[in-house]
Amino acid sequence: MDVMTLIGIGLLTGLTTVMFGFGGGFVAVPVVAWADAGLGTDAMRVATATSALVMVVNAAFATAVTRRRVLAELRGSAALLLLLAAGATAGATASRFAPPDPVRWAFVAYVALTVVDLLVRPGFLRPRGQAGEASKAPRPLPAVLGVPMGAIAAFLGVGGSVMTVPAMRRAGHTMHVATALANPLTLVIALPATAVSLCGSTAPTAVHAHVNLIGLVDPGAAAALLLGALPVILVLRRHPPRIPDRAHAWTYTGLLALVATAMLLSG
Repeated sequence: MDVMTLIGIGLLTGLTTVMFGFGGGFVAVPVVAWADAGLGTDAMRVATATSALVMVVNAAFATAVTRRRVLAELRGSAALLLLLAAGATAGATASRFAPPDPVRWAFVAYVALTVVDLLVRPGFLRPRGQAGEASKAPRPLPAVLGVPMGAIAAFLGVGGSVMTVPAMRRAGHTMHVATALANPLTLVIALPATAVSLCGSTAPTAVHAHVNLIGLVDPGAAAALLLGALPVILVLRRHPPRIPDRAHAWTYTGLLALVATAMLLSG
């Protein structure tokens, strides 16, 4: 996969960062896995590590340009943030020793189950406070969810938004707020995951495949993706598109199904 293609896909990661809170990693995992397919069994491990770096930069930038009144919804969530980081550290460390093929199928299975959950269980496509229900103030996410959320997100490379957006949606937030808050939560998860990936040993297949890695991170692929993503994040944060809340939720669900299908077909 050439640099221009990666930059083009980076544009999509910027869009998903702003619109869906994915931080870009959700798109980066299958893309980098394809780009570094020459690494064989190490491709998924490198894709997960590289996606964490992409998520750090995208999520940090998106958080920096998010309105303060939206970020204020996380006030009092210090315990949740600390536990997310702790879980992410454990998940990223475990991913270094896990067989890559089971991780790939676990990625697909988790996303597929998430899609089914969003479609079947009430609260996401039809949130509290709509369709004639009494409006209620959003509830904070329980801090106890931090460790499992962080561990699963870092281990599979799915990004925090796959869990935090549905959770915040069911807690009473609109899609606009839930996806915006997913960026700082993703940053907390991706930072320790990236640190673990950068400090580890390089994948042994990298020399034979002529891929230059830093630890398990492919810096060339990450740079190309970020080159496409960051301008899109800046523009869309300054001029956010107006999407009806329900259509926003359905599009989020559809994108999850699309990525799960792409990963399934790539296997």
